[in-house]
Amino acid sequence: MTDLLEQLHQGNIIDALDVEFARLISNLARDRGRELVLGSALVSRAVHNGDVCLDLARQAGQLVLRPDADRRAVFAPALEAWRTALRRSAVVAEPGEHKPLVLDDADRLYLYRYWDYEMQLAADLRQRAARIWLLDDRGLRDSLNRLFPEQSWPDWQKVAAALTVLRGFSVISGGPGTGKTTTLARILALLIEQTPSPPRIRLAAPTGKAAARMQEALRDSKTNLAKQLPDSVLQAIPEEASTLHRLLSPLPDGVYFRHNRDNPLNLDVLVIDEASMVDLALMAKTVWALPPNARLILLGDRDQLSSVEAGAVLGELCSEAGRYSPDFAAHLQQLTGVVIHGDPAATHPLRDSITLLSHSYRFGAESGIGRLAQAINRADGPALDHLLQTPTNDLHWHNHPTQQALENLLGRMEEGYRAFLDSVRQSASVEEVIGKFADFQVLCPQRSGELGVENLNLRFENLLKIQMRRLDREWYAGRPIMITRNDYTLRLFNGDIGITLPDAKNPEMLRVYFQGTDGTLRDIALTRLPAYEPVFAMTIHKSQGSEFEQVLLVLPNDDSPLLTRELIYTGITRARRSLAIWGDPKILTIAVRKSVRRTSGLGARLRTD
Repeated sequence: MTDLLEQLHQGNIIDALDVEFARLISNLARDRGRELVLGSALVSRAVHNGDVCLDLARQAGQLVLRPDADRRAVFAPALEAWRTALRRSAVVAEPGEHKPLVLDDADRLYLYRYWDYEMQLAADLRQRAARIWLLDDRGLRDSLNRLFPEQSWPDWQKVAAALTVLRGFSVISGGPGTGKTTTLARILALLIEQTPSPPRIRLAAPTGKAAARMQEALRDSKTNLAKQLPDSVLQAIPEEASTLHRLLSPLPDGVYFRHNRDNPLNLDVLVIDEASMVDLALMAKTVWALPPNARLILLGDRDQLSSVEAGAVLGELCSEAGRYSPDFAAHLQQLTGVVIHGDPAATHPLRDSITLLSHSYRFGAESGIGRLAQAINRADGPALDHLLQTPTNDLHWHNHPTQQALENLLGRMEEGYRAFLDSVRQSASVEEVIGKFADFQVLCPQRSGELGVENLNLRFENLLKIQMRRLDREWYAGRPIMITRNDYTLRLFNGDIGITLPDAKNPEMLRVYFQGTDGTLRDIALTRLPAYEPVFAMTIHKSQGSEFEQVLLVLPNDDSPLLTRELIYTGITRARRSLAIWGDPKILTIAVRKSVRRTSGLGARLRTD
């Protein structure tokens, strides 16, 4: 056992935590057999890599570790021998038993808690999706026509609204600019109008940035609806959003929450924005905390990056999107006037709970960003090549494969941040400085490497310090930082961005200013800050839930497993008005050909009665 684990560890196939887990399982079972040791190590690795389980059928017989001068090759066992050995083990359960590992009938090996998350979430969502609210069709149709004036194209926002008010569980997926939050504001108005008493509605998102953007978008949407809704309805539409963690209220151990099945949330409707970022465990715990009759509404983009932790819940939920049952399709058409073709073969329990929005109100037909996003999602190589060779008003390509590439890039960053840096030098208001910083952002696929976040932040900060003649000091006016660890006492959370500026009362002192989701400002002393890092450049992962007027996307010099279609799509769609891509076109083409497919049984369990 030790020899096998050491080989895998030294070959970077598993890490130290996987090694210790495999040893623990082996000791509990009193079994040093290769099948159990390798299975437990690989399932631990799978979860750390974002998979929910290990697919034995896919792994069986495959090369796990390539041979070299110091190590011999390691192959996974044949499927039948692997399955038989695991089923005999005292630590491997069949579904329904409680043991450290679970092996189901489809040869998927789970850590017990992830099997439990998956089973319970699937059962709960099927149950909620089956619930239909019976409303006055005439009144609902009139409200829909008032809130969604006739469009020149099929109005799927209107369909999404009708579906959502009728179902106990609903999903609205769409790319940037397709109007998910605009639709949500109208949905909430419909729910308030169509129920005898205003429902208790809570809004949440996975991160503070996503919650803040949700609030801002809802406020704008309410302003636009002022002429269509009475004040009583407008006032009842909530604006305050929180992170899911704050909503559920974490217990001190950080794994469980105060709100659960025994202590449910006090609400009638829960809306979760940026649902693609919610992992399996957090989604399961959120659903556990809902009252039985509460509505659950998920908003997100199924084509974006999946959650950092294990699972790809939104993507699996949307796998059957667009296949409505004939009766429900007819009902939606009668309510909205949109021609909807039902599918007699649609049997998925969630078939009538999902709407896809495809019309972009942000990116027109001539938008390079919009067309690039479509080409990436389709993995359309010729369209991608054409766009890279034909710059548009909103899309630009910079290919500098020379020794001066990094220096040129730093100059481009200085140009992008010039308005922000000028506002700092001119002692503009804190609000103006923060607004200027949000206009431009450098995004990178990875942290390390010459063109990674860490090096770009270091080099750019050094450039600024030389200009300011403050090379010997860490802090300076205008330094932007991102919080990297939650601090509930200070109400600062992972991903929050602050700007370092002189203290209003003592200009000789520097403090970091944060703008809250309600627009209010807070300043924190440098010595009180939790863990942070400079943020002139940030990873694409950290940018999820944010949007910027201008984005400079910096590709690495070499291919990497991190570079995937979903990552690139997420990066380019952070740009609202202008996108510049810096790097070798070959790297982009390679990345777009790779797509993340996480191993999970959720999709199959959602289909199981």
